[in-house]
Amino acid sequence: MILLRSHMETRPDRSIDWPTLAVAVAIYAGWIAATAWHASLPTPLLVPIGGWLVAWHGSLQHETIHGHPTGIRPLDGAIGFVPLSLWLPYRLYRSSHLAHHASPAITDPHADPESRYVDRRGGLAWLAARLQSTLPGHLVFGPPIAIARFAVQESRRFRSVPLQVLRDWLPHLVAVGLLVLWLDHVGLGLTRYVLLFVYPGMALTNLRSYAEHRAEVATSGRAATVERGGLLALLFLNNNLHAAHHERPGLPWYRLPSYHRTHRARLIGDGAILYRGYGEIVRRFLGTAHDTVLHPHHRDKRA
Repeated sequence: MILLRSHMETRPDRSIDWPTLAVAVAIYAGWIAATAWHASLPTPLLVPIGGWLVAWHGSLQHETIHGHPTGIRPLDGAIGFVPLSLWLPYRLYRSSHLAHHASPAITDPHADPESRYVDRRGGLAWLAARLQSTLPGHLVFGPPIAIARFAVQESRRFRSVPLQVLRDWLPHLVAVGLLVLWLDHVGLGLTRYVLLFVYPGMALTNLRSYAEHRAEVATSGRAATVERGGLLALLFLNNNLHAAHHERPGLPWYRLPSYHRTHRARLIGDGAILYRGYGEIVRRFLGTAHDTVLHPHHRDKRA
């Protein structure tokens, strides 16, 4: 069984990570091209292009949070900062994701900010979790639920620490304003951008996140392995090998496959979560929930 590390591994050096830098160039160049020439692309083609770029950018942000491509935090942050998804400030994503890795009980909603489990039945949180319990629900309802949940959390935080919230949001809002000016310049309306780029991009990201963790009481948390990611492995920058990533969060994405192969027996041993590919996830959870939405720790306390 995989015990997820509670510390954040950092890069051992500051050499340039050229593959990740190449991905960054491809994403930003592709985004500029797709938005500039959107009128020349039919909508059925623009949706997968826009969704791929936004989801791929989220994967790039994840790499920059873990110290790539330079190992210099301000520079890595500048590479990942651009808010292509509009709604999530990079600074808050970074702090939330590092807290997820540092959590002593990954998936517990009291200890893990990225948990989708709940600690009680009833209420809006319970309803939102139930709506996302199957894969189609997570893809369709997950994006607006994530944004609404985040907005509620930030409104509460604003009431308690307004100056901190302003410091977190001001750079993000300035960047969003510049991005919206570009969209206006190329004639791509904000609503159309959200529907054709942001929403499908968040849905693609949700395909990765849907089954990558499962609640466990006996351990500090457990991560899944999707062994054959195919083209989606490039989109997710090998984060489909999630158990390997949690063991070595400082490893660059292109080294995770070799790490997984070397340590495969241990990573998938003792009942660890293993899927052959995303096709298996789609087939298994098309109409079936991945897990109960009430976290077992809190379920046991109520029992």
